[in-house]
Amino acid sequence: MSEQNKPFVVTDRRKFNLDGELRPDADPSPEPDESESAQTSGPIAVPSPVAETSAPEEASEEVQEEPLGPTSEQAEQARAAYDATSERLDTAIRAANPGADHPPAMSFETLVQSIYMTTIVQLGGATPEGQQPQVDILGARQSIDMLGVLGEKTQGNLSSTEQKLLDSALFELRMAFLEITQALSRSAAAKGPNPTSGPSIIR
Repeated sequence: MSEQNKPFVVTDRRKFNLDGELRPDADPSPEPDESESAQTSGPIAVPSPVAETSAPEEASEEVQEEPLGPTSEQAEQARAAYDATSERLDTAIRAANPGADHPPAMSFETLVQSIYMTTIVQLGGATPEGQQPQVDILGARQSIDMLGVLGEKTQGNLSSTEQKLLDSALFELRMAFLEITQALSRSAAAKGPNPTSGPSIIR
């Protein structure tokens, strides 16, 4: 038979018919996986991961900047001006009061004694005889606590005399504080004819 008279044959290679069912004459060999064919065809370009950017976490509490102290030059100028003014004040006092003693210089002992006397007054210790004592109990507690802080901050830096003075002042003031608070409690709980007698609290 000549080349021109050969019949034209069409081979249907589809595996499924129009209804989606497998054709009985379909080629049983599995179809090549697209992913495998893609790997054999060449390398796949993988996009580089995008760096995640996140906003900085907000601080849970606002950071408060510490106040800047004076420079050494400013502190020295203030000290010199203070000393000069104090000297002029002392000169004026001596001129107005001939023969008056020069005021004592401030020291640790003077500081402790000053706070001690202030606390005694707050506890009613300076009340004139015959008058009802008036007690600033909160002010007294603050003064006693002030001496306690002074003792903590100067621990190991005091002479034996200074340490003894501070310990004695704290002991006496704390005992006086306890005595006054107990007296105030008894006065408040009293049911007698004159329940207002006794020390009163300054508010």
